[in-house]
Amino acid sequence: MIKTLICPKCTNTMNLEQRPGADFFRCTQCAGLWFNIGEHIPLEDVAQSVDTGSVEQGHQYNTIDRIDCPKCRMPLIRMVDAKQPHIWYESCKNCYGRFYDAGEFRDLASFDFADYIKQFSVTPRD
Repeated sequence: MIKTLICPKCTNTMNLEQRPGADFFRCTQCAGLWFNIGEHIPLEDVAQSVDTGSVEQGHQYNTIDRIDCPKCRMPLIRMVDAKQPHIWYESCKNCYGRFYDAGEFRDLASFDFADYIKQFSVTPRD
């Protein structure tokens, strides 16, 4: 089993972490998260304990585009969550893994009135 990956955003080490119901990789620098296919479980209680990076740091790294999959080195596709279009994450069309900048997974796991309002003020991503 692979224990480390290289972060597609900041090129630092991502370490394997295990929680009941999900294994994932967390970057030691930018706190980004990598989920393999089938490991993506956006439950609020799990997301709070898994996505521990700062939202501000996540926004800083969210401007980096055109990154490669840490597992298969294929280009990642920029994705927008349909219910929360202010959340931009990256997905691999080859292995179907997903990368979330710090704070994105926590935000994705919850949907509240503020998220409902945000959907009307989101600017398109280039």
